[in-house]
Amino acid sequence: MSEATSAAERELWSRRSRSFGGRAAEYARHRPDYPLDALRWALPPGATRVVDLAAGTGKLTDGLLALDVEVTAVEPDAQMRAEFGRHHPDVPILDGTAERIPLPGAAADAVLVGQAFHWFDVGAALTEIARVLRPGGTVAGLWNGNDESVPWVAEFARISGFTQRGSSVAKLTEHPAFGPFAERTFRHTHRRTPESLVETIATHSHLLVADKEERARTRTRVLEFLTTNPATAGGEFDVPLLTTVLRGERR
Repeated sequence: MSEATSAAERELWSRRSRSFGGRAAEYARHRPDYPLDALRWALPPGATRVVDLAAGTGKLTDGLLALDVEVTAVEPDAQMRAEFGRHHPDVPILDGTAERIPLPGAAADAVLVGQAFHWFDVGAALTEIARVLRPGGTVAGLWNGNDESVPWVAEFARISGFTQRGSSVAKLTEHPAFGPFAERTFRHTHRRTPESLVETIATHSHLLVADKEERARTRTRVLEFLTTNPATAGGEFDVPLLTTVLRGERR
């Protein structure tokens, strides 16, 4: 956050960053995963040891395990760690933050971060990530966002307030330990119903910290739109997503 950010804005940011644990089970049930092509692009050649940093309930770990790499997860929230353990009992998950990773130096070929880099102190996090990466290893942040080139998705984003792509992708500036960051976008989908898509947006921080009346109004407004919109009213449908990946290589 910038120095010009007000105390009230910093407090709201802090509340939002800590809001997910109380809805860990819903997060695991309703958040989308990540496209395997995006994960492959994020990893360096021959990667075998990967850290899922700010792992949450393991959405990113799901895909990494499908790529047959060894995953170590790091997550600061105890409730999210417990939910992660229910889904991935054989994957070690450590209590730690992006700025203090409980791993030795050069322990990883890659550090991947799903939907969380924007909550970090980016400069301090990159310094710590560089410590645990081997030379030539990669760090990558991944974000799922709406594909607002689809008209109904753009309207859904406006109604729900879910406009992640522009507002949540972290600015990974130059860092002496890393080469220039590259960016790619991958198409993805999330299979939903009107009711389950409402539950998905209910796990986003802007609603988790909202008051009870605002949450109820948003849920009602979104469900009314989804149950009357021709593209979404008939039961299950695919939500078009764009997955943005920012990747840097350890010098």
